[in-house]
Amino acid sequence: MIDSKDITFRPAQREDVDMIVAMLADDKLGKIRENYIQPLPSSYYEAFDQIDLDPQHELIVLEYQNEVIGTLQLSFIPYLTYQGGVRAQIEAVRIRKDQRNKGLGETMFRWAIQRAQERGAHVLQLTTDKKRPEAVRFYENLGFVASHEGMKLHF
Repeated sequence: MIDSKDITFRPAQREDVDMIVAMLADDKLGKIRENYIQPLPSSYYEAFDQIDLDPQHELIVLEYQNEVIGTLQLSFIPYLTYQGGVRAQIEAVRIRKDQRNKGLGETMFRWAIQRAQERGAHVLQLTTDKKRPEAVRFYENLGFVASHEGMKLHF
Protein backbone atom coordinates (compact mmCIF):
# COMPACT_ATOMS: atom_id res chain seq x y z
CA MET A 1 0.00 0.00 0.00
CA ILE A 2 1.08 3.53 -0.75
CA ASP A 3 0.31 6.05 1.98
CA SER A 4 -2.08 8.68 0.60
CA LYS A 5 0.04 11.35 2.31
CA ASP A 6 2.79 10.49 -0.20
CA ILE A 7 0.51 11.16 -3.19
CA THR A 8 0.33 14.53 -4.92
CA PHE A 9 -2.68 15.60 -7.00
CA ARG A 10 -1.93 18.33 -9.49
CA PRO A 11 -3.22 19.74 -12.77
CA ALA A 12 -1.73 17.91 -15.72
CA GLN A 13 0.88 19.71 -17.76
CA ARG A 14 1.54 19.37 -21.47
CA GLU A 15 4.59 17.18 -20.79
CA ASP A 16 2.30 14.70 -18.96
CA VAL A 17 0.21 13.98 -22.07
CA ASP A 18 2.37 11.08 -23.25
CA MET A 19 2.10 9.27 -19.90
CA ILE A 20 -1.64 9.99 -19.66
CA VAL A 21 -2.29 8.51 -23.10
CA ALA A 22 -0.07 5.53 -22.26
CA MET A 23 -2.29 4.82 -19.23
CA LEU A 24 -5.49 5.31 -21.24
CA ALA A 25 -4.25 2.85 -23.88
CA ASP A 26 -3.03 0.24 -21.41
CA ASP A 27 -6.12 -1.92 -21.04
CA LYS A 28 -8.38 -4.11 -23.17
CA LEU A 29 -10.74 -1.33 -24.24
CA GLY A 30 -8.13 1.41 -24.34
CA LYS A 31 -6.05 -0.52 -26.86
CA ILE A 32 -9.01 -0.27 -29.24
CA ARG A 33 -9.83 3.40 -28.61
CA GLU A 34 -6.43 5.02 -28.32
CA ASN A 35 -3.58 5.46 -30.77
CA TYR A 36 -0.51 5.30 -28.57
CA ILE A 37 2.35 5.60 -31.03
CA GLN A 38 5.51 7.70 -31.08
CA PRO A 39 5.43 10.47 -31.82
CA LEU A 40 2.06 10.87 -30.18
CA PRO A 41 -0.60 12.16 -32.62
CA SER A 42 -1.09 15.91 -32.37
CA SER A 43 -4.81 15.41 -31.66
CA TYR A 44 -3.95 14.49 -28.07
CA TYR A 45 -2.03 17.74 -27.55
CA GLU A 46 -4.81 19.74 -29.20
CA ALA A 47 -7.34 18.16 -26.83
CA PHE A 48 -5.06 18.87 -23.87
CA ASP A 49 -4.82 22.54 -24.89
CA GLN A 50 -8.62 22.83 -25.06
CA ILE A 51 -9.05 21.18 -21.66
CA ASP A 52 -6.30 23.29 -20.12
CA LEU A 53 -7.86 26.56 -21.32
CA ASP A 54 -11.36 25.77 -20.05
CA PRO A 55 -11.88 26.39 -16.30
CA GLN A 56 -14.84 23.97 -16.33
CA HIS A 57 -12.44 21.06 -16.96
CA GLU A 58 -9.66 19.77 -14.74
CA LEU A 59 -7.27 17.14 -16.05
CA ILE A 60 -5.49 15.81 -12.97
CA VAL A 61 -2.50 13.54 -12.46
CA LEU A 62 -1.40 11.66 -9.37
CA GLU A 63 2.27 11.72 -8.56
CA TYR A 64 4.21 9.39 -6.31
CA GLN A 65 7.95 9.85 -5.88
CA ASN A 66 7.95 12.35 -8.79
CA GLU A 67 6.32 9.87 -11.20
CA VAL A 68 2.87 10.17 -12.75
CA ILE A 69 0.97 7.07 -11.65
CA GLY A 70 -2.67 8.02 -12.26
CA THR A 71 -5.01 10.40 -14.02
CA LEU A 72 -8.61 11.56 -14.11
CA GLN A 73 -10.63 14.31 -15.68
CA LEU A 74 -13.32 16.28 -13.88
CA SER A 75 -15.77 18.38 -15.87
CA PHE A 76 -18.15 20.81 -14.22
CA ILE A 77 -21.42 21.24 -16.08
CA PRO A 78 -23.74 24.09 -15.09
CA TYR A 79 -27.40 23.61 -15.96
CA LEU A 80 -30.81 24.97 -15.12
CA THR A 81 -32.29 21.98 -13.32
CA TYR A 82 -31.67 21.60 -9.61
CA GLN A 83 -32.15 25.35 -9.35
CA GLY A 84 -29.16 26.17 -11.54
CA GLY A 85 -27.00 23.37 -10.19
CA VAL A 86 -23.57 22.14 -11.16
CA ARG A 87 -22.99 18.53 -12.10
CA ALA A 88 -19.48 17.08 -11.92
CA GLN A 89 -18.56 14.37 -14.41
CA ILE A 90 -15.52 12.14 -13.84
CA GLU A 91 -13.90 10.52 -16.86
CA ALA A 92 -10.71 8.85 -18.05
CA VAL A 93 -9.82 7.41 -14.65
CA ARG A 94 -6.66 5.33 -14.78
CA ILE A 95 -3.98 4.04 -12.47
CA ARG A 96 -0.71 2.97 -14.05
CA LYS A 97 -0.76 -0.83 -14.40
CA ASP A 98 2.22 -1.45 -12.11
CA GLN A 99 0.55 0.62 -9.35
CA ARG A 100 -2.88 -1.04 -9.33
CA ASN A 101 -4.35 -2.88 -6.33
CA LYS A 102 -2.60 -0.59 -3.85
CA GLY A 103 -5.61 1.47 -2.81
CA LEU A 104 -4.84 4.32 -5.21
CA GLY A 105 -8.18 4.15 -7.02
CA GLU A 106 -10.06 4.78 -3.80
CA THR A 107 -7.64 7.56 -2.85
CA MET A 108 -8.19 9.15 -6.26
CA PHE A 109 -11.97 8.96 -5.98
CA ARG A 110 -12.01 10.36 -2.45
CA TRP A 111 -9.99 13.31 -3.77
CA ALA A 112 -12.35 13.76 -6.74
CA ILE A 113 -15.44 13.66 -4.51
CA GLN A 114 -13.95 16.33 -2.26
CA ARG A 115 -12.94 18.44 -5.27
CA ALA A 116 -16.44 18.24 -6.76
CA GLN A 117 -17.90 19.39 -3.46
CA GLU A 118 -15.39 22.26 -3.25
CA ARG A 119 -16.49 23.41 -6.71
CA GLY A 120 -20.14 23.44 -5.61
CA ALA A 121 -21.35 20.38 -7.49
CA HIS A 122 -24.45 18.71 -6.11
CA VAL A 123 -23.69 15.38 -7.82
CA LEU A 124 -20.67 13.51 -9.15
CA GLN A 125 -21.54 11.22 -12.00
CA LEU A 126 -19.69 8.77 -14.18
CA THR A 127 -20.23 6.23 -16.86
CA THR A 128 -18.53 2.88 -17.03
CA ASP A 129 -18.42 0.39 -19.84
CA LYS A 130 -20.67 -2.61 -19.24
CA LYS A 131 -17.68 -4.77 -20.18
CA ARG A 132 -16.04 -3.72 -16.88
CA PRO A 133 -18.07 -5.42 -14.11
CA GLU A 134 -15.18 -5.05 -11.65
CA ALA A 135 -15.33 -1.28 -12.17
CA VAL A 136 -19.06 -1.28 -11.41
CA ARG A 137 -18.42 -3.08 -8.10
CA PHE A 138 -15.63 -0.63 -7.27
CA TYR A 139 -17.88 2.39 -7.87
CA GLU A 140 -20.74 0.85 -5.89
CA ASN A 141 -18.37 0.27 -2.95
CA LEU A 142 -17.60 4.00 -3.05
CA GLY A 143 -21.30 4.83 -2.77
CA PHE A 144 -22.18 5.41 -6.42
CA VAL A 145 -25.65 4.19 -7.39
CA ALA A 146 -26.72 2.97 -10.83
CA SER A 147 -29.72 5.30 -10.81
CA HIS A 148 -30.00 5.99 -14.55
CA GLU A 149 -29.57 4.07 -17.78
CA GLY A 150 -26.94 5.75 -19.94
CA MET A 151 -26.96 5.84 -23.72
CA LYS A 152 -24.47 7.01 -26.31
CA LEU A 153 -24.53 7.76 -30.00
CA HIS A 154 -21.05 7.38 -31.46
CA PHE A 155 -20.11 9.28 -34.63
